Amino acid sequence: MMRMATRSLIAACSLLMLGLGACTGSSPGASYFPLQAGHQWAYDAATEREDSSVEHEAMTLSTLGEEALDGGGRAYRRRSDSGVDYWLRADDTGTFRVATKTDLEAEPTLDKAPRYVLKMPLAVGTQWQAMTTSYLLRRRNEFPPEIRHTHAPVMMQYRIEALGEKLKTRAGEFSDCIRVQGTASMRLFADPVNGFKDMPLSTTEWYCKGVGLARLVRSEPAQSTFLSGGTLTLELIEWQ
Repeated sequence: MMRMATRSLIAACSLLMLGLGACTGSSPGASYFPLQAGHQWAYDAATEREDSSVEHEAMTLSTLGEEALDGGGRAYRRRSDSGVDYWLRADDTGTFRVATKTDLEAEPTLDKAPRYVLKMPLAVGTQWQAMTTSYLLRRRNEFPPEIRHTHAPVMMQYRIEALGEKLKTRAGEFSDCIRVQGTASMRLFADPVNGFKDMPLSTTEWYCKGVGLARLVRSEPAQSTFLSGGTLTLELIEWQ
């Protein structure tokens, strides 16, 4: 169950990130989120629960090139080894997702509106929004334990917090990275003492020039007798 939640987060992280590669698109942001065919990124996904247990899982994303979408123009395709495909575009407004498809679906589902990974201008303070859900919060003694199965998605606010940051990962050291912060809250019944509380959901992402997403940290603390939370860290370990 936890493995499925981890894979779901990475699939949505595409909502928070959606892909990685080396692109020749017209958008300056494309170099921080490459889209060309032939690239591959390997990640270690480490999920730490509030009981201090830690689970690691390997994840891989690949770029498959540009292709036509039925009724949706042309877009760059990216595939996760969890069985999800994403289609993205880059223009002078930024880099954004336009469609998704799982292995259980016959055709891609077009997004109703562009889902930005990085929005222009690439400057501290640039903001955008996207829907998110809980991937780590779980009920301790109820079924289904995963909150995302019973609660509607909420809006997450993203903001570029820093430019030109240095970042060290197992894939190497990078000197020109953009740090993006996402914040949201989900109102849940915490326990009989506290009643309903706004549970914070936060995501921090680093996009490095010429590489793409190099690290992502998703935090969903619970500190509740009815709920448990945790932190997921996605770290780049190899890319080409």
